[in-house]
Amino acid sequence: TLSAGLDLPGRFLFATLTLMTLIAILVFIEEAVYIYRKIPSSKRSIIIWINAAAPVISSTSCIGMWVPRSTMFTDFTAGIFFAIVIHKFLMMMITECGGQKVLLRRFENSHFTISTGPCCCCCLCLPRVPITRQTLFWLKLGTFQFAVFRPVLIFLSIVLWTNGNYVLYNLSPKGPALWISCFIGALTLFALWAVGIMFRKVRILLKCKNIIPKFALYQFIVILNHLQTTIINIFATQKIIPCAPPLSSTARGSYIAQQLLIMEMFLITVISRVVYRRKYHDLEPPECAAEEPGDKKQPP
Repeated sequence: TLSAGLDLPGRFLFATLTLMTLIAILVFIEEAVYIYRKIPSSKRSIIIWINAAAPVISSTSCIGMWVPRSTMFTDFTAGIFFAIVIHKFLMMMITECGGQKVLLRRFENSHFTISTGPCCCCCLCLPRVPITRQTLFWLKLGTFQFAVFRPVLIFLSIVLWTNGNYVLYNLSPKGPALWISCFIGALTLFALWAVGIMFRKVRILLKCKNIIPKFALYQFIVILNHLQTTIINIFATQKIIPCAPPLSSTARGSYIAQQLLIMEMFLITVISRVVYRRKYHDLEPPECAAEEPGDKKQPP
C-alpha cells in the first residue's frame, strides 16, 4: 500500500495535507450554515455552490493522493463540479444586480464589451453589443453549455478509459485523449469569456459587494486547477520531472499537482470565508421616477 512505502517525512506530509483538507471541509460547513441562516433564499444556493469549489477540489486531490488509482475519477469529479461553479458565478453576478429584469433596466442604454479575455482580448476592433434579453441569454448559454457538455465528455472519457482506448497522457492525433481535451478546452474558453464579459460590465456597480476579490478568487481556482495541473502533467510526460522509484514521472507529477492543490485550495477556502461572510447592503433600485408619474396620469 501507499502508506507502507512512505518514510517518516512522507507520512508527516500526507498527514498534514489530510488535516488541511479536513479543516477546509469544516470551514466550508460552518460557512454554509451561516449562509443558510443569514443570506436571502434567492442568493443562498448560488453562494454555497461557489464556496464549495475549493473544498471539493481539495477533497478530490486528497483522495487521489492517498489512492493513486482513483486519480482519473477524482480529477473528473473536480472538473464536473467546477464546470457547474462557472455557470453559478455568472448567475451570482446577475442576481447581485437585482436579477435579470433589474439588470436590463440598469443598463438599458448600455453595451457589452466583448473584446475581453480569454478569447478576444486582442480583438479591439470588435463592435460593442447592446445589453438586451437576447444577449443575456447568450451569455448564460455560454456558461451553461460548459456545465452540460463537460460532464458528457468526461463520461465518454471514462467509458473509453475502462475499455482501454483512452490514455490520459497519450496526446497522439490517433488517440481520443487529444481531441476530447481540445474540445473541452474550447468549451472552457467560451465559458470563461462569457463570465469575463459580464464581470467587465458590472464590476463598478458591484464594487460595494466586493465583486473584484470574489472574481479574483474564482480566477485563482481556474488557473490553479487547470493551468497549473496541465503544466505539471506536461513536464511529467516530457520526463522533466524525474522518476523516483517506485513512482514514475507521470505518477510523481500527479502527486505534486495534488499536493499543491490541497495547500492552495485550503488558503482559498479560508479567504473565501472572509470575503463572502461580510454583510453587504443591497443596491439602490434603478431610477424609474420618470416613468411612474406618467403611468399614474394615464386614464384607467
